[in-house]
Amino acid sequence: MSSDLLGKARVAAGKLKVFPLPPVVLLPGGAVPLHIFEPRYRALVADALATDGVFAMAQVQPGQERQLSGRPALEPWLCLGHIAVHEKRPDGRYDLVLTGVSRARLVRELPAGGLYREVEAELVPDDPSATPADPELRQALLELIARTPDEVGEKLAQVTSRVAGGPLADVVASAVIDDVERRYELLRELDVSRRVREVADDVLMLVAGMPLSKRETLLH
Repeated sequence: MSSDLLGKARVAAGKLKVFPLPPVVLLPGGAVPLHIFEPRYRALVADALATDGVFAMAQVQPGQERQLSGRPALEPWLCLGHIAVHEKRPDGRYDLVLTGVSRARLVRELPAGGLYREVEAELVPDDPSATPADPELRQALLELIARTPDEVGEKLAQVTSRVAGGPLADVVASAVIDDVERRYELLRELDVSRRVREVADDVLMLVAGMPLSKRETLLH
């Protein structure tokens, strides 16, 4: 993650625009496509684009999902994202891709002052000096790539080739883990070595349920 984006995120965290969306958990280094149609979130995106391009994705506490039209209680862990690309439609809706920048811990919600919610948050990025060994994760990733179509495997290899340790675990999880609860568990896992091991285990479980590729079938 570039120091410029992390710097923007640090500044934004003091008064952070937040988008609660239970079906989506953004992870650092990952990306999610969003279609923004509600007026309050169109205002959020417009304000973000006019400033730093940063806002956070949030989860709501269990049992609060039906209160999204109001102000449901938020889970304590967020992921700050930066708008990578966007398109505004003639009717004011937005299509965009939000890329994950950093984990953050919710400190407090700020008083309502507009259409959308804002919070004070504390960034919790991985320690850049803490890069645990990740051979098990890389081996699991190679096994996964071997069982995916060539174009999918090539893309996965490309997006994971320039990262290691915690960032590698986040990028792999973002690409292959769909379960919302599991993604949130990994978002709040601050022990980088444990996160790397857990994602390796997740990938191996995924591989175990996949059919052998033609190449692997010939080798057996």
